[in-house]
Amino acid sequence: MTGDLLDLTAAQAGQRVRAGELSASDLFEAWRERAATDSLNAYRWVADAPPPEIAAGAPLGGVPVAIKDLFCTEGVPSAAGSRILEGYLPPYTATAVEQLAQAGAPMLGKTNMDEFAMGSSNENSGFGPVMNPWDESRVPGGSSGGSAAAVAAGLAPWAIGTDTGGSIRQPAALCGIVGLKPTYGSISRYGMIAFASSLDQAGPLTRDVTDCALLFRHMVGRDPLDSTSTGLPEEVRLPDQERLDGLRFGVPPELTRGGVDPGVAAVFEQSLRHIEELGGTLEEVSLPHSDQGISAYYVIAPAEASANLARFDGVRYGLRAEAGDLASMYEDTREHGFGDEVKRRIMLGTYALSSGYYDAYYGRAQRVRTKIAEDFRSAFERVDLIVTPTSPTVAFGLGERTDDPLAMYLSDFCTVPMPLAGIPAISIPGGLSDELPVGIQLAGPAFSENRILEAAYALEQAIGFDGSGARG
Repeated sequence: MTGDLLDLTAAQAGQRVRAGELSASDLFEAWRERAATDSLNAYRWVADAPPPEIAAGAPLGGVPVAIKDLFCTEGVPSAAGSRILEGYLPPYTATAVEQLAQAGAPMLGKTNMDEFAMGSSNENSGFGPVMNPWDESRVPGGSSGGSAAAVAAGLAPWAIGTDTGGSIRQPAALCGIVGLKPTYGSISRYGMIAFASSLDQAGPLTRDVTDCALLFRHMVGRDPLDSTSTGLPEEVRLPDQERLDGLRFGVPPELTRGGVDPGVAAVFEQSLRHIEELGGTLEEVSLPHSDQGISAYYVIAPAEASANLARFDGVRYGLRAEAGDLASMYEDTREHGFGDEVKRRIMLGTYALSSGYYDAYYGRAQRVRTKIAEDFRSAFERVDLIVTPTSPTVAFGLGERTDDPLAMYLSDFCTVPMPLAGIPAISIPGGLSDELPVGIQLAGPAFSENRILEAAYALEQAIGFDGSGARG
């Protein structure tokens, strides 16, 4: 009975609860017991008690959700994957998490992640790496690797993460699930521990596109606690279209050719054939500045991180090193509390913002960002959506890129341009290469999530991906 229950999609489980065929408490307990069997290091904390009674008719039906450790949750450990915040219990809950709870999706647990969301493999966590459920010798992607691995392995019905340069879409691709990075501002960032404030955005990680749309629907909204939040101009619809008639898809050579592994390219080409079979049309479009995206991102994001992470000094919360004077306490706390990648990015960002270098680095990177956004606007005058591989490779081995930061950064080559432009993008499973998942990415103009979800749903039905290989 429990096995059959856990095989349901989140939407199916919620329907059964609302129909009175299943109790929300039994559903929660089944998933809690399953999450407690985690051997992938996907979880940092699992709830030990059911939530308060779920309101009858709650739209999410009591289906529990796994929460990335980056979201503050009142009274529950929230460390952002960092030793400097080990044991921190926030006095408040992030707006996105609160909205899901109110809609009937209680918190199942907190998932492991790259420290302060800085990483593409989940090997930068202060609490050990997460393993990929398809092959435990490989990474799940990052930084939302714990959330992606938990959903793929059947340790959670669905989860939420954050995407700054690809941290939802890339792990979704490497773990064979669906991950959506929404339009910047559509979901409140209040209560998300900041990495790069002009790029960070929350979003869902789910087994299929229907679950993705359902969870996303209850995360969006204008929030007076976040001055950058806008919500969406229309309600999120559950997708049901199985054709792509009339939709024009742009294929940018800058993001689909050089550096893409042959196996990934083969799956991508098959996905393009599916698009044409479903009535969509393909057209080559150029994003001439997108190949500068990684360079611009790794100036802008570290610069913002160097400002955001200045608050972690041992004075107000988290780790405090014992020292004889205040300056030494600051230094020792940050030395012992931050991992190597966080220190690297703080130093890069501080340098880029320093006197005499600001215009040469940060100012120039922002100008490149503007050019990338202009490239997308021009492309969307000709096409409705842009399609690319999500990651240029399948999941790579644990430890394979830890000594080569540039190789690690290039994992996000296909995903970085979209957050720089503030536009939404989704990754769905496209198939397998060497028995490992390959992700296909669809991107659209700002606030085009409904169009993206409809297209992703149609393509998902045609591909017919079976993710059971990760769930045993």
